[in-house]
Amino acid sequence: MHRSASRLTRVLACAAVPVILTVAGCSSDSGKGSGSDGGKKSESSSSGQPSAKPSATLEKAAYATLPDPCKAVQTATIDTLVPEAKDKNGTASKSNDLASRASCSWNGLDEDGLKGSQYRWLAIYFSRHDSQASLGSANKRAEEQYTKQVEAAKATEGAQNLKAEEAGGIGDQGTSVVYSVKKDVDSFNTTIVARTQNVVVTLDYNGAAYEGAGAPDQAKLLQDAIAAAKEAVASVDAANKQPDQAQSPQPAQ
Repeated sequence: MHRSASRLTRVLACAAVPVILTVAGCSSDSGKGSGSDGGKKSESSSSGQPSAKPSATLEKAAYATLPDPCKAVQTATIDTLVPEAKDKNGTASKSNDLASRASCSWNGLDEDGLKGSQYRWLAIYFSRHDSQASLGSANKRAEEQYTKQVEAAKATEGAQNLKAEEAGGIGDQGTSVVYSVKKDVDSFNTTIVARTQNVVVTLDYNGAAYEGAGAPDQAKLLQDAIAAAKEAVASVDAANKQPDQAQSPQPAQ
């Protein structure tokens, strides 16, 4: 038994030798590579490797600011869309970043005695997007927001007879969504979503009739909304062509 155990030990030891030699051989070759020839090969191999590709540069946002939302459409347009508006200057929403998000709304009740009253409500929303490495280019982000706004309009709760279609001639992309909402009275709603470069413009225009007045003409509401949306989109380009007075140095008091 002692002899067999000794012999088994010698066999296992011999079987392990090739493995050790193989590792040693690798170490030996590595050691030789540290010489002049090995150094040249190493340098050659290193220099032959392709360098890392630089990260792609995102395009610069076309628009750096937003227009005053309450001046995005002409006063004459407000008179047409919202007769007897409570405040023709509009009501601006509060925002912590007016360079990225801004909106304004108008509403008014046009009373006509025994013929009843017509109510109108108009709101314009702007959202501006910058290029960010983690989120994509400014235009790509605006396209995503544009799609979200269209889908949100189409998903309006209680919407009836909804119709969405492309609205050409309004920026780079445009969609109109019209529908009616049955509450105390028939209300006709129109939403225009448009994208111009890295800015998304969403315009909501609604009309309702009270006290026996005839229902609003839905086709006329759409026509007026599209005209106002075109003005709002044009105001974005105009705002970015004007010098930024807000950043101009102010005279000492």
